[in-house]
Amino acid sequence: MSEATMKNYANTMIQDILAENMPNNSVVEALKSHRFNAEKVHLVAIGKAAWSMSYAASEYLGDKIAKGVVITKYDHSQGNLPNIEIIEAGHPIPDENTIKGTQKALDLVANLTAEDEVLFLISGGGSALFEAPVENVSLADLANLTDQLLASGADITEMNTIRKRFSRVKAGRFAQACQPAKVFAIVLSDVLGDKLDTIASGPAAPDSSTVEEVLAIVDKYNLKLTDVQKEYLHKETPKSIENVETVVTGSVQSLCNSAAKSAEKLGFKPYVLTTTLNCEASEAGRMFASIAQDTQSGVNYFEKPCAIIAGGETIVNLKGTGKGGRNQEMALATAIGIENLEDTLFFSLGSDGTDGPTDAAGGMVTGQTVAKLKELNHNPEKILANNDAYHGLQAADGLIVTGPTGTNVNDVSVILCK
Repeated sequence: MSEATMKNYANTMIQDILAENMPNNSVVEALKSHRFNAEKVHLVAIGKAAWSMSYAASEYLGDKIAKGVVITKYDHSQGNLPNIEIIEAGHPIPDENTIKGTQKALDLVANLTAEDEVLFLISGGGSALFEAPVENVSLADLANLTDQLLASGADITEMNTIRKRFSRVKAGRFAQACQPAKVFAIVLSDVLGDKLDTIASGPAAPDSSTVEEVLAIVDKYNLKLTDVQKEYLHKETPKSIENVETVVTGSVQSLCNSAAKSAEKLGFKPYVLTTTLNCEASEAGRMFASIAQDTQSGVNYFEKPCAIIAGGETIVNLKGTGKGGRNQEMALATAIGIENLEDTLFFSLGSDGTDGPTDAAGGMVTGQTVAKLKELNHNPEKILANNDAYHGLQAADGLIVTGPTGTNVNDVSVILCK
C-alpha cells in the first residue's frame, strides 16, 4: 500500500478523533444534570478549551449568564461571547495577561453571596493561564520555576504539586475565594486518572499533596528557588472544599475510544494498548517501533490490518537546543525504529493542537521517513539527540498541524499496520 494512502487513513482518523472530542455536547450534558437555583450565574472559564466550553455554556444558558471571564491561550479565542470578557494569555509560561485575567476572575467572584452561583469551566493549560502569585513571589519567579520544571522532565502531577504552593487560586483557593457562593465545576481532563487536584492545578479541588512530597520534588529535580519560595514550600494547602460540585466531561479514555471507532470504520482492527502512557517520549517511540516490527513479522497477537492505540502524556528531558514537543519527539524516535518497514505508519497527536512550544499538534511518520531525511543529508539520530524533532519532521513532511482545536483531553498515539 502506498505511503499516501496510509497518510490518508491517518488524517481521516485525526479528523474523526478531534470532532468526537470537542467539548460542546459534553458541556451541555453536564449543564443538564445540574439545577441552578440562582436567577443569574457568574461564569469563569480557564484553559486551552475555555472558549469552546464557554461557547457551549453561553448557547445553552443564554441570558442566565450575568457576567463571565474567559482566560485562554493566545489565538485560542474564536470570537466574542455575550456578557463575557475574553482574555488571552501566555502558555506554557504565565505572563502579564495571565495575572490580569486572573484578577478579573477574582474580582468577579469577590462579593458574591450564598444566593449566588459560579459556573467554573476548567480545561488543561489552566495552570499557566490562571495564576495570582502569593505575596512577595513575582511573575518572573513563577516563569523561572516553570522553565526549570519544563526542562527537568517532571510530569504534570509533579509540576502542579510545586506550582500550587505559590498561588492564590490553585489548590482549591479559587473555590474558597467564591465563598459563600456555590460553584459548579465542569472539567475537561488532560490528566491521567482525571485527578481533580492536578487538572489546571486544582483551583476548585482540595489538595492531596503534602509538604514532604513537595520537598522531595524540589530535591529530585534540584530546583532553584528564592528564599521566599522556600518558605511557602512549608505552608499547607487546603484539604477540604465544601462549596463545589464537579463533573468531569472528557478524558483520554474517550480520546482512545474515538481512535478505535475511527480505525474500525476504516477497516483496521483496533487494539487499545493503554490509556495511561507515562514515560520518556523517545523511549515510548522505541517501544512503538518494536511493536510495529513484531506486528509486521507476525510474532505478536495483533491481527493485520490493525490500529494499535495508546493514550496518555509522555515527558521530554531537554538535553539539546532544538525545537519540538513530546508527540513530535515520539514520532521521530518511532521513525528511526521502523526504517524501511512497509505498510506501517505512526502518528502521535496532542488533542489541543499544540505540542510543546510549536505550531504543530504532533508528528506522523512511516517506514520511508528516515530515508527522506537521509536523502536531505540529515541525521535522524542527531536530530533526536538535539531535541529538534520539529525541524526533522518538517523536512520529511511529517508534522501534524491542526491549529488550536478547542479541546484538550491529553494525547493519542496510533500505529497503523496494513
